[in-house]
Amino acid sequence: MVAEFFRLPRENLAIVVRVQDSKNRISLVVPHPSSESNNALMPYIEVSLRDNSHKRTRRMIGMDCTENSKEARCCRYPLSVNFEEFGWDWIIAPKQYDANYCSGECPYSFLQKYPHTHLVHLAAPQGSGGPCCAPRRMSSISMLYFDHDLNIIYGTIPGMVVESCGCS
Repeated sequence: MVAEFFRLPRENLAIVVRVQDSKNRISLVVPHPSSESNNALMPYIEVSLRDNSHKRTRRMIGMDCTENSKEARCCRYPLSVNFEEFGWDWIIAPKQYDANYCSGECPYSFLQKYPHTHLVHLAAPQGSGGPCCAPRRMSSISMLYFDHDLNIIYGTIPGMVVESCGCS
């Protein structure tokens, strides 16, 4: 982007970089280089990336596990669905997709998504099973399929992919 800006300087409006210290004093101003002056200083921008891996993360939100994982808490697991294995030949495309599924325990010590879940547990009405691991966010897939009259239909089917799991 910077190289493109300086490639045709007369066609660009300007670039100004202001750097302020902690007391809001301007310590550097770089105007657009003058193309009429051969001695003009050419500004440049140096961009560096660093790993900021010590960010805070929420517990139990969006945990992904594998089939070999020993994780007991609520987790999202991979699941590939093959429509041909079900004998669903009326689906043209995709023939398979990654659906994912949720599984695991929901200890009461973890705050549930809905306060209602915790209250139901405390009230303990007959038949209440307590919190369960369930999808929290789902997404859709696009499909080509035959309808009952053998017309080819393109549609978006909601709620087909589990994006994250949680306790409800």
